[in-house]
Amino acid sequence: MPFAVVLILLVVGSILFHLLSPWTFTELASNWGMVDFTVDITLYVTGFVFVAVNLFMAYCVIKFRHKKDSRATYEPENKRLEAWLTGLTAVGVAAMLTPGLFVWADFVDVPEEAHVVEAVGQQWHWTFRLPGEDGRLGEVDAERISDDNPFGMDPEDPNGQDDVLIYNAEIHIPIDKPVKFLLRSKDVLHDFAVAQFRVKMDLVPGMNTFLWLTPTKAGRFEILCEELCGIAHHTMRGAVIVDEADNYDTWLANQVTYAELNAKVAGNAAIGAAQYGVCAACHGQQGEGNLAMNAPKIAGQSAWYLKRQIMNYKNGLRGTHEGDTYGQQMIGMVATLADEQSVDNVVAHITTLPDTPPEQTIDGDVTAGAKHYNVCAYCHGKDGMGIQALNAPRAAGMSDWYLARQLQNFKDDVRGAHLKDFSGMQMGFMGDILHDEQAIKDVVAYINTLPAVRAESVAQNQGTGGT
Repeated sequence: MPFAVVLILLVVGSILFHLLSPWTFTELASNWGMVDFTVDITLYVTGFVFVAVNLFMAYCVIKFRHKKDSRATYEPENKRLEAWLTGLTAVGVAAMLTPGLFVWADFVDVPEEAHVVEAVGQQWHWTFRLPGEDGRLGEVDAERISDDNPFGMDPEDPNGQDDVLIYNAEIHIPIDKPVKFLLRSKDVLHDFAVAQFRVKMDLVPGMNTFLWLTPTKAGRFEILCEELCGIAHHTMRGAVIVDEADNYDTWLANQVTYAELNAKVAGNAAIGAAQYGVCAACHGQQGEGNLAMNAPKIAGQSAWYLKRQIMNYKNGLRGTHEGDTYGQQMIGMVATLADEQSVDNVVAHITTLPDTPPEQTIDGDVTAGAKHYNVCAYCHGKDGMGIQALNAPRAAGMSDWYLARQLQNFKDDVRGAHLKDFSGMQMGFMGDILHDEQAIKDVVAYINTLPAVRAESVAQNQGTGGT
């Protein structure tokens, strides 16, 4: 009897939880309302079976419980009961599957006028590509992918010259127009999913997949990877911005094409040397850093990372949090660099400065830090010299006090809290593995033990008689 009571309470509790729970679908923001209808039918069918089976079990436990001098009746077959069970099961399965067939028929039938966006996934971020005025995407090849050509573009293909390349995790699409997302993976299985759109699709290495939708609500919607793609899978976030037509046209007009990127003038170190004078007041003439001025070493840091962080300050992605006192100081300093070309010039000059190892100021348990760093190494490399493709800067041979401060800032959401700072947001998630201040000191102490030069650079020097 107690078992029967438990079964009844389970049914009642489940129904109440469903009816009273605050957790439900996100607001629908696309044309795929049929998906919700299909899910509702599945829920009703399986819910009915759940309730019926458990209440029937409770009924059987009560009715056929042990009684003195009673005997069970042996009935090996009951064709009538079997017919009813088979028929009801068939109806239930058909009710769950049939709507899905109609949805799938619409899903694979992409409108001819659909706006095309290519979404590229890799460990652990998103990038996007749009066709230019010719309406055609250029050819790409995985063999061409490099730090300088992250999309694998074919420089000889005329169709690709006007392609718009979006090398960040935020993409804009127009409202009330069908959009086809072409999906491509650089490495492993990923999955492109936006809950409010109700459609998702896997990205499979070596092939192209797709999904389509018509956005019906303007706003910002988060992209998730819903395929387990590695240690930072949970941090692989992005955003789709659904714009009104005028706003979308304005955004698109401000994006650069592949041809424009190729025609861009490289930074001039000589000009940058004069512009670096403001930076030198804190970071030092040789970019060696100055703890007293709260200015980290920048000599030897990756050029792409230096530029990204300067642009982040200029665009408000860094230095705007009330707790980031030192970052706020940088806002005024980067304002002296009038445009992106000025930034390129200064960065070009910084890359010419000598990479002198800084004084070490952090003590910690190196053995414990090595265990923590096993996770960091997936992106920053075992040598701590950074991996551009993973948006991970160099850590080895840089100011250890600055590393410790930034790790704490990531943990405290002082850095990485801006909606557009996807790399910073990612570090906020990963930084949580360092549970306290001592763990931060330990991992930084271990980073201090890493060679402050790339192994390949040493090999090149040895091969040419260098030191």
